[in-house]
Amino acid sequence: MNNYFVNPLKETVKPRVVTPLPAPKLMDLPMFEGEHKESLYWGTYRPHVYFGIRARVVTTNMLNKIFVVARTPQSLLAGLMWIGVKDGRYFMRHVCQDSDELKTYGWTHHNGRDYGRQGCDRAADPTLPACRDILNKEMAEVVHLFFYVADEGGTALGLGRGTSDIPDDYILAFGSRNDLGSWELHLESKDEFEFHYAGFKTHHIHNLSDLVQANLGIQARKIGRLQLSDTSDDAPNILVFQISAMIPFKADVAFVSKSSSSTSRTEERIRSLIGDSLTSRLEQKQKQFDDKFQRCFEMSDELNSEAITVGKAALGNLLGGIGYFYGQSKISLPPSSNPVPGDNHVSYWPAELCTAVPSRPFFPRGFLWDEGAEALSKVPSEFVLQHPTNGNPPTLFLVLKDLVCGIKKNKFTASEINDISIFLRRAFVRLDAWFKWFNTTQSGKDEGTYFWHGRDNATIRELNPKSLSSGLDDYPRASHPSEDERHLDLRCWMHLAADCMSSISEFLEDSGVGKEYGLTAKLLSDFELLNQMHFDYTSGAYFDYGNHTEKVRLSWRMVEAAGGYPTRELVREVLEKPVLRLVPHIGYVSLFPFMGRLIPPESWILGKQLDLISNTSTLWTNYGLRSLAKTRNVVSNYNQTGYLWEQYDQKKGKGKGARLFTGWTSLIVLIMSEAYDDC
Repeated sequence: MNNYFVNPLKETVKPRVVTPLPAPKLMDLPMFEGEHKESLYWGTYRPHVYFGIRARVVTTNMLNKIFVVARTPQSLLAGLMWIGVKDGRYFMRHVCQDSDELKTYGWTHHNGRDYGRQGCDRAADPTLPACRDILNKEMAEVVHLFFYVADEGGTALGLGRGTSDIPDDYILAFGSRNDLGSWELHLESKDEFEFHYAGFKTHHIHNLSDLVQANLGIQARKIGRLQLSDTSDDAPNILVFQISAMIPFKADVAFVSKSSSSTSRTEERIRSLIGDSLTSRLEQKQKQFDDKFQRCFEMSDELNSEAITVGKAALGNLLGGIGYFYGQSKISLPPSSNPVPGDNHVSYWPAELCTAVPSRPFFPRGFLWDEGAEALSKVPSEFVLQHPTNGNPPTLFLVLKDLVCGIKKNKFTASEINDISIFLRRAFVRLDAWFKWFNTTQSGKDEGTYFWHGRDNATIRELNPKSLSSGLDDYPRASHPSEDERHLDLRCWMHLAADCMSSISEFLEDSGVGKEYGLTAKLLSDFELLNQMHFDYTSGAYFDYGNHTEKVRLSWRMVEAAGGYPTRELVREVLEKPVLRLVPHIGYVSLFPFMGRLIPPESWILGKQLDLISNTSTLWTNYGLRSLAKTRNVVSNYNQTGYLWEQYDQKKGKGKGARLFTGWTSLIVLIMSEAYDDC
């Protein structure tokens, strides 16, 4: 008898999904007293498209004047597409694509709520010289614009009846929703144009460009013209309207809530939303933006108008890059749970996220991001799964610290202090949980040490494995990732967080919790301990610590590729055994103790940091640290290219990397205003 010993299949054990924090939402209405008023606004919460808006209902507390934004996961959307010409071929312009090679685009002004100006007046007004230049290069003599309205929830939209009783007015669409009530969409234009439409029924809003292009393609083959089919699916939840006209052409689109069936009331409402009335309101909003910009940043008279223009564009692109996302994060399963192929994640609870995005064409999603379909369509698959062991810099504490500091220095009114106090009391339980998560998941072997988790310790194709979670992706850390690492920047972030939590506790008069955070902040600010763990007395610089060797290189090797075929690739080669040591690379990480004010003013080490910054052989270059100077490289690149860039070449200062990048590049506004933290 033959006995066969087979390892039993290990059962896949999925980890328990931690439920949301058992505490009321920060902005629940019962926390407020007084009368409430609801208003409908449209906001540009779809940063991944050239022009897209989302309906939102804002509840205003009349007593405390606190805005509570009640967005719905499946709301009413609208947007604009157009047909461009590149290399003699027609292309649909809708989703922000770097490959479109547009001369320029982006918000020049934006207040983050209900006003924005992108490139040209209104939606690329072709009567303006700058816009006409762009359109002439992008299009033929006839311009094809496609305005659409879509209901994410699948609610059917009604196709308008064409001309209305009002001169030069066309009813495009109508509908009704619980959050918006009954509404109509009107087109107003005194110019001649050709009109076509198409209606679609689908829940896949993110591939709307493909649906429109497919419809146009069928028509082009059938009748030889670029026009929509003038047909609609039954009960469509997307309506697309094509407006074809000769340049110059001008039209206004008005969204009208149908609170009254009176024709005169509707006409009055439309007139208030278009033409001279709209122009006047836009000019008023423009002045409010300019006045608040100057009031907030107090730009020096020494700055020229070009620099201030770039500052406004940086702020406008930052605020105009705020997006609303809703979905379920996909969380990677750890190897210990024995995940089966194709089932390597668990989905967290449905959640919403309102956040700024770093770059509309390259990174059009938040980095505490979710699985909203439109965002997911622009995310490389390798970045979809989230890892609960990996953390990102807790930069929110910079804002919280500024709020508490402002209260201490009497920068706020009594009403504003009350609002901030209410927010901090409701937020504290979440901030406390967040800090404790960082303090446990990112901790190192020794007390008061931390390291960014998630570095690949098995890679053979990277010279120095990246630390993507740190935000400084390819900053050279220890050559061999291990749990012995001490990351200097994360230690400084944790000091900021602990010190901020201590200040918040003091403000809220919670002495027990405040004392605990105070002790943590004191430990992380211990200058002798900091130097013992991270300072190199020979170079006078602060470094990471880990298992490291400098003798690592990439060499060409024949390796086995998919299918068993050999291929030639650059493979990592280690020429010297790594040892535990300081990692001798001077860069931004080295400056974190200086930026965090952890160096006593009387210490010689402080002067040494200034020497390192000003040394042309180390950190100081014409386009390195000074690329954020208030009058030099960012401004000149914006004037030359029309974009803010992710990086700037250290030798020539030329912008590179992701264009329309308003992550850290927008810090130029604070540099220009010389608004530095004085706490």
